[in-house]
Amino acid sequence: MVVVAGEGADKVVSGLAALHNVRALVAGDRAPAEVTRAIAGAGTTYVVHDADPLADVRDAWVDFFEQAAPHGGLEVAIESALAGLAGERLLLPDYYVVLDPEGMPPTRRHWWLGVLAGAAPSRVVPADTSVAAVSDALAHLAAGRWWPADLPEWLRGLPKVVPDQVGLRYSSRVESPGRTT
Repeated sequence: MVVVAGEGADKVVSGLAALHNVRALVAGDRAPAEVTRAIAGAGTTYVVHDADPLADVRDAWVDFFEQAAPHGGLEVAIESALAGLAGERLLLPDYYVVLDPEGMPPTRRHWWLGVLAGAAPSRVVPADTSVAAVSDALAHLAAGRWWPADLPEWLRGLPKVVPDQVGLRYSSRVESPGRTT
């Protein structure tokens, strides 16, 4: 299962429906539980959708660090996500394909390429906002460690994960003097 995230994800996911090994689901107005049921019934190599099960946590984390929300909102979003995951109303994807992360506001980019990529580096893949780029990303997904084994502890620790202190896995490297890379 792959979540396509970012501006224009619904259009990209719709465009992937033409691929023979992809079941593309655009969430639209569907409830998370409805998307989960549709995913469970898919019988293709890839189920690609735009219904991020951690969207509320992401938004609350960004708002928390941008001081755009009252205290407690992030904790409520985390507990709600944990309840949805435990009740199997939400499913963590195998991969996130993140559209145009370099064009995102900094805190949101830190969520994708710092927080999530730090938890499972090969599970977060940046891509251009096009069907061709995402199709190529699907063809080259790498195996790697799964999400943290103690997911509740990891999620509950997010209020301590500060955006500008989280490493950006896909950012440009700074070369040391006298070295070439």
